[in-house]
Amino acid sequence: MTRSDAAEAVRRALTRPGRTTSDYDLNPGTVLAEGRKLRAAGVLVGLRSGPAGTEIILTKRSSRLKHHPGQIAFPGGKVDSGDADAVAAALREAEEEIGLPRECVRVIGTMEPHETVTGFLVTPVFAEIDPDFVPVPEAGEVDEVFAVPLAHVVDPARFLVEGRRWRGQLRRYYVVPYGPYYIWGATARILRALADRMAT
Repeated sequence: MTRSDAAEAVRRALTRPGRTTSDYDLNPGTVLAEGRKLRAAGVLVGLRSGPAGTEIILTKRSSRLKHHPGQIAFPGGKVDSGDADAVAAALREAEEEIGLPRECVRVIGTMEPHETVTGFLVTPVFAEIDPDFVPVPEAGEVDEVFAVPLAHVVDPARFLVEGRRWRGQLRRYYVVPYGPYYIWGATARILRALADRMAT
């Protein structure tokens, strides 16, 4: 599948009915506080052509970070006061984190936001990225930039459900391992939502 074919397949998938997802999806007994305040954020789900066909760009967060060190994530972050919306935040953060110029990005669309256990409401922003883009990791935030084949992360059979203790409770979550990379939590849940849409 070429990048343009993949982008069109993703674009069609984004038009199908979906729902807001959360880190609590596999934990139905979770009681969420009423009136909780969530911070808006955006992440960039970037598609580009690679040796194995269309790929999605991911990052390995710096092991020196205070929050989520060493975890696999999309480029992105919270919506700042200067951002028009979550799309603008995702583009700004991708430029800061992996050196992605905005002129190398064509936004395809967005998916319903994902609520995280850390209090963010994250909008996934899907986009085509120029194939000749060369990532430049921001040393303070990103240890590595890598790509995973789109075909791998839109196959529901690749996903597993695992769990660990968090704040005294067993919390279950999706994982979609790829080679040495352990993709889990919000990143895996967003990819699973895409996989579910593309499978229908």
